[in-house]
Amino acid sequence: MSVSMTDPVLAEAVGPSEGMALRIKQVILVVAGITLLSIAAQIKVMVPPSPVPVNLGTFAVLTIGAAYGPRLGIATILGYMLIGALGFDIFASSTAELNGVNYMFGSTGGYLFGYVLATLALGLMARRGWDRSVVLMAVAMLVGNIILYVPGLAWLSHWIGASGKLDVAQYGSLWDQTLAWGITPYLIGDAMKLALAALLLPAIWKLVGKARA
Repeated sequence: MSVSMTDPVLAEAVGPSEGMALRIKQVILVVAGITLLSIAAQIKVMVPPSPVPVNLGTFAVLTIGAAYGPRLGIATILGYMLIGALGFDIFASSTAELNGVNYMFGSTGGYLFGYVLATLALGLMARRGWDRSVVLMAVAMLVGNIILYVPGLAWLSHWIGASGKLDVAQYGSLWDQTLAWGITPYLIGDAMKLALAALLLPAIWKLVGKARA
């Protein structure tokens, strides 16, 4: 039994669908997506002692992945990464002293790589029509968060050890410290963002359907 991977994503359901007009729309969407990611990353709250801030970046990444689909979503995320790698202050905790490639190899580097994987996963699930159901979109967001956290935690664990930040006296082990810094402070916020995205995308699809009726 084959699984359909040809359902249109939200970005394809609105506006031109062929020719030069389509290309112009795609460029506009990529620029808009990069802008949204840059703004969302700056809406943050530090949760000491973790060096990774709570921000809306993950919400923007996963939503763009679902709304844009795998190809346009990846193009947007890679464009965002490229601009950040060039030294522009668009990442969540980048500063005048720590930016560009140096920032990308800092404590949050694994999460940035996870952005790419999660965008691809959300885009593929949207191709199956998961973004039109609240329940399936919630599952997709959960899967996307897990995919994002795997490289994020793996790299953070390496960074803690390599940078001399390990505090066995307080945390007991490297893994416990990694969890305390890299996931525990964000569970409630991620659950709220998951719920918001699960409601948002299906609601927009309903509006698109009514507009076409």
